[in-house]
Amino acid sequence: MTYHNHPPRQTSAPHRPTLGLPLLAVISLALLATPRVVLHDLELIQEGTLVNALFVFVPPIIWIAVVLWKRVPNPFITLLVVGLFYGVFLALGHQLLWNVSFGDNPPALGGNLTDLDPAAQSVILRTFAGISSVFTGVIVGAITGLIAWGLSKVIGPKR
Repeated sequence: MTYHNHPPRQTSAPHRPTLGLPLLAVISLALLATPRVVLHDLELIQEGTLVNALFVFVPPIIWIAVVLWKRVPNPFITLLVVGLFYGVFLALGHQLLWNVSFGDNPPALGGNLTDLDPAAQSVILRTFAGISSVFTGVIVGAITGLIAWGLSKVIGPKR
């Protein structure tokens, strides 16, 4: 009796990353939005200016353009993950620049928590700032993902 080892036949399309983009591309897209964090925390750009608006809106527009250009299978999920990474980078940026941003006047808790040890206040405030940053990134990812998903339906399926 003779046995032959044959390689398995490939019956499906070539493997495509679940997000439709390599992880490095997803992280790179998120990094596009991080310069604003640094520039804002260093007070090099101000809210309400054209330069600030460009730093706010251009990166998410690029996110949308890339997922539409690459025709990712699910633009909403892809950009939600991009937003999650952005939120993590946002949190890291704010934490690293915390002392630069606030200098000798760090935020403090009020009300019944005014007398809490300043170190404990700092831990509480930094923790909530980190959570808020990640949440902000996820919301930006969700909004851009919904826009990209809607546009992908208008553009139509892959040609």
